[in-house]
Order: sequence, then structure tokens, then C-alpha cells
Amino acid sequence: MLMRTDPFREFDRLAQQVLGARPQSAVMPMDAYRSGDTFVVEFDLPGVTPESIDIDVERNVLTVRAERRPTAGTDIEVIAGERPTGQFSRQLFLGDSLDTERIDARYDNGVLTLRLPIAEHAKPRKIVVGGGERKQLSA
Repeated sequence: MLMRTDPFREFDRLAQQVLGARPQSAVMPMDAYRSGDTFVVEFDLPGVTPESIDIDVERNVLTVRAERRPTAGTDIEVIAGERPTGQFSRQLFLGDSLDTERIDARYDNGVLTLRLPIAEHAKPRKIVVGGGERKQLSA
């Protein structure tokens, strides 16, 4: 139903180790679960304004982009700078059983929640078995 992939994660990790960069792997952590006929995906995006969030669906690929800007001004001395800033993105590959036309997105308290309903054609349904009448053979 829902698949996630990040083909560049290992390259990023290696580059961070070699260049001594701050880790960015936990920038957009997510949880995904099914609740009835809906898949729910929650992304942690603290400090991001709703206006900076961009969500696209192309074919079966959902892309979430967001930007966190630094809060510090130019006349300050940074003592500790562990909160990542900049642009972040995450892609999810969606199964054919999800209705990408009816995705609901809400952002509240630093959490972006996407609700993806199951497509009608993918929902379980009962099949009624018709009975044929037995014909009597004349003897």
C-alpha cells in the first residue's frame, strides 16, 4: 500500500562522515499507519511555517517539501546550532490502492498529517453468489 525509499540516504551518511557535516537524517521523521479505510502519514516539522510546506503527487509519488529558516539574526553569536535549517524533502511511493485525488493535509503543532483514503476499487466487497434453479428432466 505504502512504500518509502531514499536511494541517497547512504550517500548522505557517508558524505556527512567524511565532511564532518551535521546529520540531517532526522530532519523529517515520519510515522505511517492504517486507520480503517485511510492511511495516515505524520511528519515532524517543528519550526516550519505552513506557507513553506509544499506537497505534490505525480503518478504514485508523493513529495513533501518544507523549509525551516534560521531564527537568529546577524548580530548574534551562536553558542550551539544543532537545529537543522534549510530546505527538506521526503518522497513516498504510493500503492495503486490509494485515492490520491482525495488527500487531506493538516499542519498543527509542528506535525504535518496526511490522510490518504483507500480507493473504492481497492476496498473489500461482498460478492453475491446467484443460485440457478435446477431443471427437472422429463422421463
